Amino acid sequence: MAKRLGEVGLEDLYRAGGSTISIKEAIHMYQAIAASKASDPDPRRVWKEVVSRRVLKPWHPHHLHQLVYYSVYANWDVSINGPPLYWFPSLYSLFLLSSFAISVVDESKITNLGRIMEIHGPKLLGTSYKDPIESFSLFQKFSVQHPETYWSIVLGELSIVFHRSPSCILDNSKKLEPSGAWLPGAVLNIAECCLLPSTHPTKEDNSCALVWREEGRVDLDVNRMTLKELREQVMVVANAVDATFSKGDAIAIDMPMTVSAVVIYLGIILAGCVAVSIADSFAAKEIATRLRVSKAKAIFTQDKNVHEEAIIVVLLFIWNPRLVKDKGN
Repeated sequence: MAKRLGEVGLEDLYRAGGSTISIKEAIHMYQAIAASKASDPDPRRVWKEVVSRRVLKPWHPHHLHQLVYYSVYANWDVSINGPPLYWFPSLYSLFLLSSFAISVVDESKITNLGRIMEIHGPKLLGTSYKDPIESFSLFQKFSVQHPETYWSIVLGELSIVFHRSPSCILDNSKKLEPSGAWLPGAVLNIAECCLLPSTHPTKEDNSCALVWREEGRVDLDVNRMTLKELREQVMVVANAVDATFSKGDAIAIDMPMTVSAVVIYLGIILAGCVAVSIADSFAAKEIATRLRVSKAKAIFTQDKNVHEEAIIVVLLFIWNPRLVKDKGN
């Protein structure tokens, strides 16, 4: 059983820190933790204060992190409160360096939710709104009590484009659907929403859409793909699928999570088909089972896996002509 925070002494911290901290640093850590505990008995707030004070450093041993974390939450009832929280957005400022100037911003306010809260919080919550962290619970409660208002904002922020707009956000009129029907009557293609440029939020053709590094090639630079480049590659896949299959057909992907797999996945969805994801680690029998259950008409796969050595990956697009409807009929 973990020691309670009040039972963790200076010697415990110094021993757990090993050679990474001096006795002076251990004393400073001990005093900072004591001050955090004195400010509020709630373990969530104590841990939040420990984190905000930057008591623990990335180079400190994992054992030291565990000692402080588990001692803070020693009396935490997981069955009632759920897992103890570890990370909180910070109210402390970050310095962002650009080619023109150094600006100071609030970390919590540049998150997606924080940005929405800063724009809409004062209007929806009035004077009760303080900041994204202090007002998080109030905003979450508002989202539950007013789903029409909240989700209309979110859909707008995500630039969701409907081919046919929903009749409402949430329909609770049907007794057979106790959790309600979300966006009834709506028709959209989520891949299309991902690939189209928008002004709100700013998503231009030259915006970075994907970032990746070739597996096993840490010596190579990180790769980037713009929204326009991604859209062009996805369109190639979507056109090929659309020319061969019918909307609603299931198309499987049996590949590792590579940039090619992302392009293929979006291409299948953009063409109006159903993407069936199959783990590339599965044995042939398991893959066959999932193809049979999903009634997949085709599968995207590759003939080799990429591990530590650079291997040219050949994508294979395989289908059973007997399962494919004649596009002309």
